[in-house]
Amino acid sequence: MRAMKLTMKFCSMIAAAGLLTLATGCYTDVGGKSHMGVPWVKDQFESRYEFSVAQVLTAVRQTLKANGTIVSDDIANNVVAAKVDTRTVYVKVDELDKKVTRVFTQARTKAGNTELTLAAEIDKQIALNLQNLPK
Repeated sequence: MRAMKLTMKFCSMIAAAGLLTLATGCYTDVGGKSHMGVPWVKDQFESRYEFSVAQVLTAVRQTLKANGTIVSDDIANNVVAAKVDTRTVYVKVDELDKKVTRVFTQARTKAGNTELTLAAEIDKQIALNLQNLPK
C-alpha cells in the first residue's frame, strides 16, 4: 500500500513536470506570431495618442530607424519589427476610433526573455517623435 502511494506521487510529479515543460517555451509577439521564449510575463507597453495611424507609424519608423534596423514592416497589420543591438522590438499600431490610436511596444532578447527597459524607452521615444511631427 505504501509503495503504491509513493509510486502514484512519483508518477504525478513526473506528469506535472512533463506538462510544465510542454506548456512553456513560446510567446506571441504583438503581431500574433509565435516565437521561442519565456511566456506569461509582462513584455509590452500600451500607449494611446490623439494622432492618426499614419502619423504614429511615421513616428514608429523614425524611432526604430534611429535605434536600430527595421527588419519587418507589415503594412496590412501595422506591425513594425526592428533589431536594436541584439534585441528584437515589435511595435503594433491600432486605431481605436477616429481620434485615438493605440500603440503596443514589445521587446525581447535573443533568448526570448523580456526587455521592459528597452520597450519603455522605445515607447517614450515614439511619443517624443510624435510631438516633433509637422502639423
